[in-house]
Amino acid sequence: MRRLVVAVLLFAFSTAAQRGPMQPPPQQPATATNNKPARTTVLTVPAGTTVQLAVTQPVLAKSAAAGGQIFAETIFPVTANGHMAIPAGTYVQGQIDSLSRPGVFSPHAQFRMHFTRLIFANGYTFDFSAMQNLTNAQSGSTGYADDVIPAVANVYVDATIRNDVLLDNGTQFDMVLQEPVQLVAGSVRSAVRVSKAPDFSQFKTASMCRPIPATEGTPDTVIPGTPSTPGTPDTVIPGVNGAPDTVIPGIPPSPGTPDTVIPGTPGTPEIPCPGPPIVTDNTKTQKQAFNLSVPVQLGGRQLAAGAYQATWKGLGPSVSVQILEKKKTVATMQGRLVLLNRKSPAVAIGTQPDANGLPSLQSLRFTGQSFALYFDPANTGETH
Repeated sequence: MRRLVVAVLLFAFSTAAQRGPMQPPPQQPATATNNKPARTTVLTVPAGTTVQLAVTQPVLAKSAAAGGQIFAETIFPVTANGHMAIPAGTYVQGQIDSLSRPGVFSPHAQFRMHFTRLIFANGYTFDFSAMQNLTNAQSGSTGYADDVIPAVANVYVDATIRNDVLLDNGTQFDMVLQEPVQLVAGSVRSAVRVSKAPDFSQFKTASMCRPIPATEGTPDTVIPGTPSTPGTPDTVIPGVNGAPDTVIPGIPPSPGTPDTVIPGTPGTPEIPCPGPPIVTDNTKTQKQAFNLSVPVQLGGRQLAAGAYQATWKGLGPSVSVQILEKKKTVATMQGRLVLLNRKSPAVAIGTQPDANGLPSLQSLRFTGQSFALYFDPANTGETH
């Protein structure tokens, strides 16, 4: 019996030695759900969206300069695809790129600025500088080039050289999203719950100007002159026995002296403060020439190769563009004036195929200009 037990044990050890060391039990394969990374829902705000802002830190006339910071907050919510995307009360930070100051013959200032970030009420921050140029059919992008600035404002302000503030607290203007902005939907939803629209009573003017009251002045001071005297006639004593008359001269009349008048000081009128700076539209007509080397489609018609001129009014972003050939309007299209981060070295014509596969005019860049015109091929516009 003992021999049998020993034999069984020896057989078990020899079998284990042939199998090698014991392996851990195989793990269960991971499910497909575990292998997938967590999905972040993106909320896209289309290119061309305008966001209404109010200045929260004034821009003073003495210190305003290119490179200065702009601080504002949104005053009206922005929606995208039926969802709140940028709630009112979201802070916006930007930078002045260029500034033209008011002068004697040009009572206005013009700011060009770009924006660097959105700061939501819950701390979620979106950085515009980290954006890449996107082409998303659902977002309304039209394939902008790398010189397009994501978010800008071109602000025209009625102001004078006497204004000490060029953009006052509470001044309203529009920020334009020139490229689609992709936000984290969950972060936006939590921000909406804690966001509050700005209280307009908080915006107090930063102007230090105070009106100078009028002065009454002083009247003239009159020192009376001396009156005139009639004088006396000559006294004549007749001569005796042929002697001549004796004449005693009289006293000649005195003309007197006139009054002496010392002028008083004139009064001064009241010097009021200039009106507050007001953001308004610039209706100046813009004209830019370009050449087409090949025919393109625009507004439902074909533009032959040749020389043309584009004209429009204002600073955009939405402008009605007339295309002229030999001073005759051949097409009118609704376009978008897009600001660029550098000047174009030459005229550049951007095209993309239309529904029929024909080249359709998408964009125009002009020599030495830091702006471009973009057209929506889906908008047939008007032809002439």
